[in-house]
Amino acid sequence: MAVEAPKTICAVLENSLITPQSTDTEQTLSLTFFDIKWVHFHPMQCLVLYNFPCSKSHFLEATVPSFKSSLSKTLRHYLPLSGNLYYPNPTHDMDDDESNMPEIRYKPGDSVSLTVAEYFSGHEDNTTTEEYFNYLTGNFQRDCDQFYDLLPDFRDPETESNCTVIPLIAVQITLFPGAGICLGVINSHVVGDASSIVGFIKAWSKVAMYEDDEEILANNNLIPSYDRSVVKDPKGIKSLLWNKMKNVKYQPQPAKHLPTNKVRATYTLRKNDIERLKTRIRSKKPGTTCLSSFTIATAYAWTCLAKSAAEAEEQVVQDSDDEHLLMPVDLRPRIDPPLPPSYFGNCVLPSFAKTTHGLLKGELGLFNAVEVISDVITGIVSKKYDLFKDLDRQGEIFRALFGKRVLAIMGSPKFDLYEVDFGWGKPKKIEPVSIDRERTTMWISKSGEFEGGLEIGFSFNKKKMDAFGECFNSGLKDI
Repeated sequence: MAVEAPKTICAVLENSLITPQSTDTEQTLSLTFFDIKWVHFHPMQCLVLYNFPCSKSHFLEATVPSFKSSLSKTLRHYLPLSGNLYYPNPTHDMDDDESNMPEIRYKPGDSVSLTVAEYFSGHEDNTTTEEYFNYLTGNFQRDCDQFYDLLPDFRDPETESNCTVIPLIAVQITLFPGAGICLGVINSHVVGDASSIVGFIKAWSKVAMYEDDEEILANNNLIPSYDRSVVKDPKGIKSLLWNKMKNVKYQPQPAKHLPTNKVRATYTLRKNDIERLKTRIRSKKPGTTCLSSFTIATAYAWTCLAKSAAEAEEQVVQDSDDEHLLMPVDLRPRIDPPLPPSYFGNCVLPSFAKTTHGLLKGELGLFNAVEVISDVITGIVSKKYDLFKDLDRQGEIFRALFGKRVLAIMGSPKFDLYEVDFGWGKPKKIEPVSIDRERTTMWISKSGEFEGGLEIGFSFNKKKMDAFGECFNSGLKDI
């Protein structure tokens, strides 16, 4: 059941611009075909909440100055984040020459917006700041609208040399006096995928903890690589994608779509739960391969969504209707030659699994889900699954899925934000706010509470969340 959201007030204490430390270098970063398709995508939003009781005076006199200094030091290694996307405004004679395509440019003086804020408890319900912080960091159902004051807004785009100039990232640090601190990050997907943005946040936290940023980043493989020559495009996919969008004027998407009319909740699979599910699968399908924790968690959640569809009172679903699963694949190690893990930018393509609603909700639904997911992963590893097939038609493929039953996966157990420590200890909770914009997207990450466990997050209307939660929890009891 959802807990009623307390009423709160957020006060902005400061807005500032953080420039990279000690650099007069200009940098231009061309977009690859991995990047350009994200130009018009909605911004990505994430919250990292820390249980770090401190006073307002300590926050303003010690925490915020250290936060700014470490951000400035880190940005000199991540200049594109301080820069902007230059998007050519449509003209009648625009061609697909490289010079007429969008690109990321950093010029000395470019900066990242930083908002410093403080949360006050509301006066009507007498909720304390600590109670509200515990509300936000819970696993139970919470009102999605409550999280948006913790996120910064982008600066408005500007116009320069017949280009729309678009900021790429903004950050906010919010104090809950005597309770905790929240880091809010909003970024354009065009600048980098989850691997890149998580790498930046990890680098920033390392710099905050240690003096020598060069040494600590090098020792942790956090010096980003920007070499675009390693991404080959023999079929000219980038030009094909640009031709489809070059006559579209850039329209910034608002960072906040309120009200969402949704609740968010986090569900945990402990290590023991995962092992019991694996044992159950092996007992009936002993030859099943790729029984990773990711496969198990994804398959279990996918079946629970199918089993709870009727209770959620979604549109009538026939047993013959298709159930689609979209899983992101990091191509850094799979391109020939492989890209370094520190490659900064986008290097992800979707993989697709499919079954039917009847099979997924049936008695053998979990086994069927594991089988189709395992087949896709095995195909990717063996290179029999062609991730590049129909790359120029991906827009059409996704449009064809509109209105269908689709579960999209976001995040990965590999991107462990729970190890990001700015000197406040490890995070108490990670909240991927941008899943609010999607119909059915599942966030997956390592558990911040249980060693060897995974947590998955959803954002649904309350009726759908009630139905899913009941199925998820009762299913674990029946293993």
